[in-house]
Amino acid sequence: MTRAVVVPSASLPASTRARSRGFPYRAVSWLTPVAVLALWELLARTGVLPKQVLPAPSSVLAKAGDLLADGELVTNLLASLQRSATGFAIGASLGLALGLLVGLSRVAEALLDRSIQMVRAVPFLAILPLVIVWFGIGEAGKIFLISLGTAVPLYLTTVLGIRQIDPKLLEMTDVVGLGRAAQIRWVVLPGALPSILGGLRLSLTAAWLALVIAETLGADAGLGFMATNAREFLQTDVIVLVVIIYAVIGILCDLVTRLLERRLLRWHPTYARLTA
Repeated sequence: MTRAVVVPSASLPASTRARSRGFPYRAVSWLTPVAVLALWELLARTGVLPKQVLPAPSSVLAKAGDLLADGELVTNLLASLQRSATGFAIGASLGLALGLLVGLSRVAEALLDRSIQMVRAVPFLAILPLVIVWFGIGEAGKIFLISLGTAVPLYLTTVLGIRQIDPKLLEMTDVVGLGRAAQIRWVVLPGALPSILGGLRLSLTAAWLALVIAETLGADAGLGFMATNAREFLQTDVIVLVVIIYAVIGILCDLVTRLLERRLLRWHPTYARLTA
């Protein structure tokens, strides 16, 4: 009877490993959206896509130049960035703290988790009227929505990361006499860090989704304000520009979190292999 032999990737010949890494993944990941933009431009130029439905990227770029020249785009972009940064800082801090508390304490789980799960199940649009009653249409309500959207994903992934830590590691820390603070510092946080960073990426996305909804609350500046005004005047190029800005900011946030993963998880075998 023949027994199958599994050969570790590290023991494969260098030529085989080189061929497996020969595909230009990074180049293709950037060339694909460029190809989509080129096709979009072609279809718009040939009239397949009407201007009123979806203007050409070149037209959107020209409109962006006009808005930059009169300062409108910069003003609204800075307003949105300030709101999202403030809400994200509050929500991420709260989500991480609650996640650590619930992940480390069964008592805290019994007291908090069920309520947080109920809040998570409520859509943003359902609580929008209540937020207006609580905070009015000022900045506090917008930051509250962004904070809420940011906190929940980071809370969930932090709890999940802590629960996935090998119990034997925690037992070993008890054997060597590490205190609770040292145990959290050297075992819990490093073990949960991959999940926490994954939650950070989800929280950044949720922050921008919440921002879109928040800026419908009587905002007088911001990207959502620009899009709402553009809708009233049927300025499709401005609406598309706002969507593209959201997408670009999302890509930049994703790149930042990937850099954090590479720097903070160099010790992790999975991430070390991906960054080698």
